[in-house]
Amino acid sequence: RPAPVVVLDNPRNLGNTGAVIRLAAGFGATGVVTTGTLDPWHPTVVRGGAGLHFATAVERLSVDELPPGPVFALDPEGEDIRGLKLPDDAVLAFGSERSGLSAELRARTDHLVSLPMRPQVSSYNLATSVAMTLFHWSATGGGAGNGAGSGAVPGGPDARPA
Repeated sequence: RPAPVVVLDNPRNLGNTGAVIRLAAGFGATGVVTTGTLDPWHPTVVRGGAGLHFATAVERLSVDELPPGPVFALDPEGEDIRGLKLPDDAVLAFGSERSGLSAELRARTDHLVSLPMRPQVSSYNLATSVAMTLFHWSATGGGAGNGAGSGAVPGGPDARPA
């Protein structure tokens, strides 16, 4: 796979999910997978994604169905991302806005990764976290500088409206 897959673990905010799909398409991620009950093809998500659902793969899967590859999950207790190079076949996992990573996804995680943040700040918005992570991937040589993903999530069904 030439680019990471972004996983949103049980997201709750439709607008954030759409914004993440827009970011993933812009950075050339392979696709976006959501776990949980939120429909990534909900009209509000599609509107938030500015129509870019059709520029990258978008699917809802269970944690057990996630594509292969090392899972790098964002967590405040993780290793500082600035010291890491994220591989092109990474599965980049982000917890929900309120609850963080589920126990199921945390158990599948290979690396906990954190974003730099001043102590007075409790968290970043989900889309902001995804943007910083994808920027780090691309700025450290991800995708051999082209940022172009294949648009198909390996291990999952074809992307299509639900």
